[in-house]
Amino acid sequence: MVERFLEQQPAICATLLSPEVRKGQSDLCTLNETDVSNAKDAVSALKPMKDATTLMSEESNPTVSRIAQINAQLFQDMTGTIEDSPMIHAIKNAIKTDLLKRYNGEAENKILHTASALDPRFKGLPFLTVEERLEIYRNERTVRRTEVTEAPEVTGTLEEETPDGPSAPKRKASSSSLLVSLMGRSFTDTEGTAEPKTPYAIAEEEIERYCKASSLPLTEDPLNWWRCGHCKRSTFKPEHVDQLVFLQKNLQIPKC
Repeated sequence: MVERFLEQQPAICATLLSPEVRKGQSDLCTLNETDVSNAKDAVSALKPMKDATTLMSEESNPTVSRIAQINAQLFQDMTGTIEDSPMIHAIKNAIKTDLLKRYNGEAENKILHTASALDPRFKGLPFLTVEERLEIYRNERTVRRTEVTEAPEVTGTLEEETPDGPSAPKRKASSSSLLVSLMGRSFTDTEGTAEPKTPYAIAEEEIERYCKASSLPLTEDPLNWWRCGHCKRSTFKPEHVDQLVFLQKNLQIPKC
């Protein structure tokens, strides 16, 4: 409201000076130069708060990942400078004092910082120190390792789970074993002898790839990013599994 008044202030003053408006009015109350200057300072000091409020209000899919980032940015914007007028300094100091009371719990900050780290737009965590960033990603690696370790082990392959019982690929595996036994000294099956990766190593690689990937632009939706980047094999519908099995069975059609 104050910002709109300042935009229209020249027109308002000109209107108040009009003889038609002043006719029959002994005194017209309006802002003096000091009031206008203070109003400008208030608008300038409160602009970051207005922008943050508008940003969160217009969010169609509110995400926790924004809270720590916005809170840190507001805290930085509310840090006074030597160029600030007494009015601006007083406003910034009042807001900064209030911000210090919010989001200061250890468990609360852990959740907010982890959410920001999982948002591809804010994963750089520039508002944290290097040690704090490393701690956040160490915790993510630990959680990821636990999830992978505790996940139920998947045994067998897609071909072995068909209702027809043992399939051709399984018999082919026996032939392959025979070839390895017979010619293994001359031909090394690097794929078959590769050291299996531990769940911890897999989690480490996933976090490393995530950190090295380019950050998502602020204009993009992080939920869409995760939706497109999430593994979809765990969400296959039964009919899609049947189609994959059919394609696998008929991948190599024997020549007549």
